[in-house]
Amino acid sequence: MGNGGVMVVRGARVIDPYRQIDSRDEDVWIADGHIVSPAQAVSPSVVVNASHLWLVPRLIDMHVHFREPGQTWKETIATGSRAAAHGGIVAVAAMPNTEPVVDTPELVEWVQHRGQAVGLVRVLPLGAITVGSRGEELADLYRMHQAGAVGFSDDGNPVSSAAMMRAALSYARTLPAAVINHAQERSLSEGGVVHEGRCAHRLGLAGMPEVAESSMVWRDVLLAGLTGGRLHEAHLSTMASVEAIGYAKQHHYRVTAEVTPHHLLLNEEVLLQWGYDPVTKVNPPIRPEATRQALLKAVQSGLIDVLASDHAPHHDDDKAKPYPEAPFGISGLETIVAALMTALVQPGCMSPLEAFGLMTTGPDRVLGLGFPGLRAGALADLTLIDPQKVWTVDPDRFYSLGHNTPLAGMQLRGQALATMVGGQWTMQEGEVLDAGLFAVS
Repeated sequence: MGNGGVMVVRGARVIDPYRQIDSRDEDVWIADGHIVSPAQAVSPSVVVNASHLWLVPRLIDMHVHFREPGQTWKETIATGSRAAAHGGIVAVAAMPNTEPVVDTPELVEWVQHRGQAVGLVRVLPLGAITVGSRGEELADLYRMHQAGAVGFSDDGNPVSSAAMMRAALSYARTLPAAVINHAQERSLSEGGVVHEGRCAHRLGLAGMPEVAESSMVWRDVLLAGLTGGRLHEAHLSTMASVEAIGYAKQHHYRVTAEVTPHHLLLNEEVLLQWGYDPVTKVNPPIRPEATRQALLKAVQSGLIDVLASDHAPHHDDDKAKPYPEAPFGISGLETIVAALMTALVQPGCMSPLEAFGLMTTGPDRVLGLGFPGLRAGALADLTLIDPQKVWTVDPDRFYSLGHNTPLAGMQLRGQALATMVGGQWTMQEGEVLDAGLFAVS
């Protein structure tokens, strides 16, 4: 679409959680990178036939690892952006556990500018909670927030000190911004590589007990109540963790939580399916079926606010190491939309409007973005999805440098067919396009 051109996306089922609208056979008009009302538009220069497709505005994956700066053999902002666009994602929040750690305003700006230069998705930097993510000294949260950080996390290095977490929640309250924690009591999980249970014992692998996560989630929830700070708990995977979130919401604490698609789709039996292949090695680990069902119920009940991939790509050589030595992580950007539909929409656990709220309004609220949805004047950020498409996950077709996924060979229902950022297509029919720079919100 050229400068000043008008596009109409015609006949889609528009699922817009930002406006709480699920409308069939609707036309969406776009001009100069923004949504416009039909009354404002002239005759379209481009007409896109989207009948039988779903149109969802600004899908956000708020937990991704793009590895840059530093570990560019695992992923870069460019390859991660391509993977996101391929998966139908418009915006990502990039974790700061890079080399060096993103713990200064200069590095926050660098990540932001690099994402804009690639121009395929909106890359939203997260800053570290502590200097170097070492848990010893608070980073300069204020200046990082001013530079564009949308939240703070030490991610792979859980904040072990309760006093430090209390200080972070108190400080971030003044910005305001969320403190995002990977809850894990390392004295309980150290050395573990899978869930502590039957499958771990059968394979002879060291396990991580569920209490290693839930004990820290409870600590964080109580500190959020004490400080009034905004707490977001990443990738929850235990029933007791969910109970802590329920307690927080009953007491009106400013607490939100996320789950991942792999914790909703898989149980620990996947370890036996793949044997000693570290493709199943993820932190927190895949849990038993009863826990998976509890997580699904928590999502249905509204206790969980966000679905995020925890996209953690690794080089094939790293994942080829023996199970105890291989790194944790799953590449999830290119399967998350289909996983959401397969786990939640197809079986009738949630309506499309409710399910897609986990990747639109949920992360938007946590990160304080304030996107208005498909209203006139809003940036034209959207995804077209074929809800009936059944496809088999093939990591060899990923744009990500990381092919590590236990979903390989699994059939999923629903596939992103096109991604638009700021009025420009960044992916069409499964092919990522060189969109160049787009409008920046």
